[in-house]
Amino acid sequence: MSTTYGTFPGSRPRRLRTSPAMRRMVAETRLHPADLILPAFVREGIGTPVPITSMPGVVQHTRDTLRKAAVEALEAGVSGIMLFGVPEESKKDAAGTAGTDPDGILQVAIRDVKAEVGDELVIMSDLCLDEFTDHGHCGVLDASGRVDNDATLERYAEMAQVQADAGVHAVGPSGMMDGQVGVIRDALDQTGHEDVSVLAYTAKYASAFYGPFREAVGSSLQGDRKTYQQDPANSRESLRELALDLAEGADMVMVKPALPYLDILAKVAEAVDVPVAAYQISGEYAMVEAAAANGWIDRDRAIMETLTSVKRAGANMILTYWATEVARQLR
Repeated sequence: MSTTYGTFPGSRPRRLRTSPAMRRMVAETRLHPADLILPAFVREGIGTPVPITSMPGVVQHTRDTLRKAAVEALEAGVSGIMLFGVPEESKKDAAGTAGTDPDGILQVAIRDVKAEVGDELVIMSDLCLDEFTDHGHCGVLDASGRVDNDATLERYAEMAQVQADAGVHAVGPSGMMDGQVGVIRDALDQTGHEDVSVLAYTAKYASAFYGPFREAVGSSLQGDRKTYQQDPANSRESLRELALDLAEGADMVMVKPALPYLDILAKVAEAVDVPVAAYQISGEYAMVEAAAANGWIDRDRAIMETLTSVKRAGANMILTYWATEVARQLR
């Protein structure tokens, strides 16, 4: 409009949104296949993959289909694969001994994937007892039924060793025990595994969005994990956890979940000079898939928008169940 003061608007930001080519050229945040890590479940004692009903398109793999999934991820340009083992129900016990059995399903899966892709894909493993305990908690319990932090650390040290022996490149301690990164780092170093990295689950919140994951791993959880996972109301606490993990030797740090905690992710990314990961968890995946199945949202656009928001908030790496699909699209 014309006024005695000149013509307005004088600045027109819309000029930089006029076409797909223009928007692509000035984009501040870019997703790349190498940003992505594929979480994958492998289940003991099955002959065909088992669909996870609350996570359409995601399955509990057999050993054979896991190997194929790893190759597909590699060919799509994905950087890593995070492995979760699902043992036979009869092998669960109070101490989660299947998790430290060299022939347990997770260690077998690590060896399978390593034999298939070698060092071309970063092989990561969940270092936690919850899949292997009959009570479903991330550690061993004391006489009163509470998770015993220090006794659990001893079990984590054993897990780190057997996973490293199996050939893993990076371990992901997800139990939120105090001191876990330091104990695991020492255990790896003392057993000749100095080159195995630690991806610390630095800020893992006691979230309602884990529900589908518990189906995925056949969780036996009794109660909740609020005494060791972080309270969703707290922010500064995550920075305290971050400082501790870095002091204990974490090579990479993670925020989990992703979307409900973008503010935490941004603070962590601003505070560190190590790689930062975010885990787009099962409930985040399920929400998008369910809304898309009902015709409420555009599935592909929603997937890309969520991942872009996580990258924009500061993540160098994103664990997502859409990793292979999205990597193919990006290429």
